[in-house]
Amino acid sequence: MASDAILELTDANFDAEVISSNQPVLVDFWAEWCMPCRMVAPTIEKLADQYQGKVKVGKLDTDANREVSVKFGISAIPTIILFQNGEAVKKFVGVTPEQDFVVELDKVAG
Repeated sequence: MASDAILELTDANFDAEVISSNQPVLVDFWAEWCMPCRMVAPTIEKLADQYQGKVKVGKLDTDANREVSVKFGISAIPTIILFQNGEAVKKFVGVTPEQDFVVELDKVAG
C-alpha cells in the first residue's frame, strides 16, 4: 500500500481496528485482480491522508480475509463501508466519486 495512513486489515485484526475503534473507520474491501478497486485506490489513499487523525482508513483483501467479507455481505468489489461506533453507517459499492466520500466523512470526522 502506498500511503502510511492506510491500515492493512485482516480477519484477525478487524474487530480491534474497526469494531472497537474510538474513531470512525473507512474500510475498502478490495482484491488484487479487481480493476475498479485499482481505480478507486488513489482516492482512498488521498482520503487517508486528508482525514488522518480524524478517521481511520483501512483496506481489507477479500480473497485473503473471507470471514469479515462474508460477515458484511460483500458480494461486489470495491465496496467501501464507513463504520462508526462499531456499526456500518454508510456503504458505497463500485467506483465512487471522491466528493461522495467527503460528504459522509465530514459528517463523522471530529
